[in-house]
Amino acid sequence: MTLIGRTRARGIETLTLDSPHNRNALSAALVGELASCLADCAKEDAVRAIVLTHTGNTFSAGADLKDPPDPAALVGLLRQIVELGKPVVARVTGHVRAGGLGLLAACDIAAASTESTFAFTEVRIGLAPAVISLTLLPRTDPRALARHYLTGERFDAAEAARIGLVTAAGDDVDDVLEPILDGLRRAAPEALAETKQLLTARVLETFDRDAAHLTALSARLFASPHAREGMTAFLERRDPSWLV
Repeated sequence: MTLIGRTRARGIETLTLDSPHNRNALSAALVGELASCLADCAKEDAVRAIVLTHTGNTFSAGADLKDPPDPAALVGLLRQIVELGKPVVARVTGHVRAGGLGLLAACDIAAASTESTFAFTEVRIGLAPAVISLTLLPRTDPRALARHYLTGERFDAAEAARIGLVTAAGDDVDDVLEPILDGLRRAAPEALAETKQLLTARVLETFDRDAAHLTALSARLFASPHAREGMTAFLERRDPSWLV
């Protein structure tokens, strides 16, 4: 079963997360297939930029609790997006949760519709936004991120834009993206690649420094009693035992 749709128009390759049964959750299979598609795009001179979007009303629900990816594989996917020699643009018209926000932050540019919502839900199921911090911490307002990491509150597209999680938001995301994609088409490919390296250097320093620690933290928390209780409560649609 194919989990990633692919189309191309005027040098823009669109990769569409298409796993409706789990709201485009980051399963081991989806992470692997997306990494393969990105590697293909990197080799093709005809691809000037990549748009990452989704079917349904959810960009990504985060890690698939029934088939989670290996933390190292998720780290590899996030780094692949950051290092790719072509711009990657996120197009969001729905909800983004937990690990999906790390995917969003890995992209060079992100546009969201005003109907989109966002939440770091990890703490509510006994986890922490560990691996995804590799892309989020260097690019997002730290005071706002502290609130959203620690509370798991839902927030809207205007807030996502204010804190730097998305580049821009609007009623029609394609109207928002039109001048952005036009600008990418007008840019020389080598200049785009070199300019992206300037912009991602700080993010890659974070990977070099923290990836091993955060990967180990993620694996440890997934195996913890609190996470087992939190994930079970989530799947059973009940409150976790620690709620007071």
